[in-house]
Amino acid sequence: MGEIKVKDKEIVVPGQELATGMDFLPGGAAFREGEKIIASQLGLISVRGKVIRLIPLTGKYVPKVGDIIIGRIIDMNFNGWVVDIGCSYDAVLSIRSVQEYVERDDDLTKYYSFNDIVVTKITKITRSKLIDLTTKGPGLMKLVGGNIIEVTPSKVPRVIGKQGSMIDMIKKMTNCRITVGQNGRVWIQGDIKNTLIATKAIRKIERESHTPGLTDKIKELLEKETKK
Repeated sequence: MGEIKVKDKEIVVPGQELATGMDFLPGGAAFREGEKIIASQLGLISVRGKVIRLIPLTGKYVPKVGDIIIGRIIDMNFNGWVVDIGCSYDAVLSIRSVQEYVERDDDLTKYYSFNDIVVTKITKITRSKLIDLTTKGPGLMKLVGGNIIEVTPSKVPRVIGKQGSMIDMIKKMTNCRITVGQNGRVWIQGDIKNTLIATKAIRKIERESHTPGLTDKIKELLEKETKK
């Protein structure tokens, strides 16, 4: 009979044994080695029934189809724009995949220029790791002004919260516009004071994402900082 060797929300290290027996399934950064489930890297355990999932606490962004991400225009050609999305693969936003109608031989810098920040969605990843993007869809657009900060991509779900609860609270209490990309980039637009408060809250979430009672801690921080 199988046995779970760890507790839900426990932090584990690479090589640590998480469970034994074929009753359990590995998920995330956990893998099977014979009868054992092993951690491949530093992470947080999530136990859901028979699934032992390891959520990495560090690591680079791994793109997936459907991800909403924040990218930066770094180059362009006759067919569209090359976008830096924070990973080692090339990402392309073609003229057919933008909201605007682009005429043939038009000046592409009229739509997106070098260093422009865009919210895009991944539509395709080829076997050779070329990534296709689109700005067609709700919330997909060029971002003007504001500031970009970067968090560890694996911490993004905690920054967003269940059904957006955490990020909505930060937006409401700081009166900032905030967009979170699944590649770990966060765009914040507001006055200087509130932008700094929102940044401080997000950094705290990133540092303490594995700790209990995090929502209450962030609420307390926001209440304290916004009253100064």
